[in-house]
Amino acid sequence: MTFRKVAGLLSFTRAAEELNYAQSSVTSQIRALETSLGVELFDRLGGRIRLTPAGEKLVRHAERILESVEAARADVTGGPAATLVVGTMESITSYRMPPLLEFLHHRHPGLRLALRPSLCAETRQALRQGTYDVGFLMERETEHPGLETVVLTEEPLVLVGAPGHALAGERTLTLDELRAVPVLATEAGCAYRDLFEEQLGGEFLEFGTIEAIKRSVGSGLGIALLPEVTVAEELARGDMVVLPWRPSFTVHTQLAWRSGRLLPAEVRLFVDEAVRLMRAAG
Repeated sequence: MTFRKVAGLLSFTRAAEELNYAQSSVTSQIRALETSLGVELFDRLGGRIRLTPAGEKLVRHAERILESVEAARADVTGGPAATLVVGTMESITSYRMPPLLEFLHHRHPGLRLALRPSLCAETRQALRQGTYDVGFLMERETEHPGLETVVLTEEPLVLVGAPGHALAGERTLTLDELRAVPVLATEAGCAYRDLFEEQLGGEFLEFGTIEAIKRSVGSGLGIALLPEVTVAEELARGDMVVLPWRPSFTVHTQLAWRSGRLLPAEVRLFVDEAVRLMRAAG
């Protein structure tokens, strides 16, 4: 387990933090493993490390060993009892996952989830390295090298503004008209923000969270392109309105995991229930 964690993070320090071990314990475990095998598993390059060819081979065996351990535990205990590391993002955690989290909490209390907020590119990399077990993506592409994915839903995007915004009364809007007003957005690296920026051009006002964007839009500071699910309540109350412009691209909410992996029982359970509940919600 320690070797897999270090191999995924390529950092003794970060592995120690996530495993709640002293760094000296992680180092000594890796040294003992290398001694027992008679090979070096990592190249030490100053303050950085990388896997040796022997280490890369051992990663594949370590995955299978740990998957077998989890399968045995689930078989003996009659249900999953493990911690799943899930890469996700604010829009999915807050607006798509609550029914799934509630279901798992009541039906499978032994299954623990560690949610890791990250951008899609970071999630994909962490899945390939084995740092995350599964990850949610919201992207235009639905096929990703080294990963298996299942599309949960197409994610409608809407351009929103305050009811009293100058553009709210227009019948149609052009890109030039959008460029003339402040546009609020999440940080760079968010797929739909990057696609919008590519289409619109110009500079965005970056806000840290969707909630901050919604508050600022509601107070008339600018307009924003957001997943419709994140603003459904504000639209229903009349705190925001949909502006008459649609992007030329679409994005899909997806669930991904590393390809070629034999999914342990708890991961398969999570995937199956996410598909069932999120597709039903639409």
